[in-house]
Amino acid sequence: MKHYGLLGHPLGHTMSPPIHERLSQLEGIEADYTLFDIAPEDLPRRMDELLRLDGFNVTIPYKGAVMEYMDALDDTALRYSSVNCVSIKDGRAVGYNTDCTGFLRSLEAAGGRLDGRVLMCGCGGVGRMIAVEALLHGADLTISVKRGRESTVDEVRKIMHARGMDCDIHITYPDEIDGSFDTLVNATGAGMYPDVDGCPVSEDVIARAGFVYDVIYNPEETRLMSIARRHGIPAAGGMGMLVYQAAAAHEYWTGAEYDEADIDRLIADMHRMMI
Repeated sequence: MKHYGLLGHPLGHTMSPPIHERLSQLEGIEADYTLFDIAPEDLPRRMDELLRLDGFNVTIPYKGAVMEYMDALDDTALRYSSVNCVSIKDGRAVGYNTDCTGFLRSLEAAGGRLDGRVLMCGCGGVGRMIAVEALLHGADLTISVKRGRESTVDEVRKIMHARGMDCDIHITYPDEIDGSFDTLVNATGAGMYPDVDGCPVSEDVIARAGFVYDVIYNPEETRLMSIARRHGIPAAGGMGMLVYQAAAAHEYWTGAEYDEADIDRLIADMHRMMI
């Protein structure tokens, strides 16, 4: 029996248990998945408990805090100073970031691309990661932020400079976006349940995109995606990213391999579970 879990606070509703239980079933192993809702003041004394597992996922607010407890950090974790997956083998804990893997795989599966002209809406945690990946893929990147939030883009520049790479990032505001884009990515909370009428950009901007990706997975089709599809523009939501990042965790934990058809069914089943 393998033992996995999710560390965070507060956890509330999470899709992680059913996703990981299904992935273990597909892999053909017996495993449980426990939620560890641990207050910040209790984390130091509870880390030994977590490090006795076979592996665990990490969510807000501990993606940075757990780094000091790792015996080693993968390049993905070092790149973003963020760990969302820990693999423990022979008492040795290694930290990874599978968020970037999940995004890239789900984007590719949906037929999207990161080269060409990319418009990024928002530059918080997941937005920063996607922005860096876009630059690493050679994108001509524009980031749309709210006024007063321009400094969030500095974190992207710091990550690129740490890798010895200069980057030219265009900064704009939601009401000043100009031109057309091969890919539009929403990394803001606009349109997330229960504020389902929210949208990060105007319909005019959406109509000038070649592909739309929304990191939001609830609802299954956000207003942004609905508008894009009405204009004949392919669009994808964030459930794929969530499932693919979980599958990547199992690859680190056990070396698991999954059929694309099984992953597609799992994504669809998780959407039905939300209804």
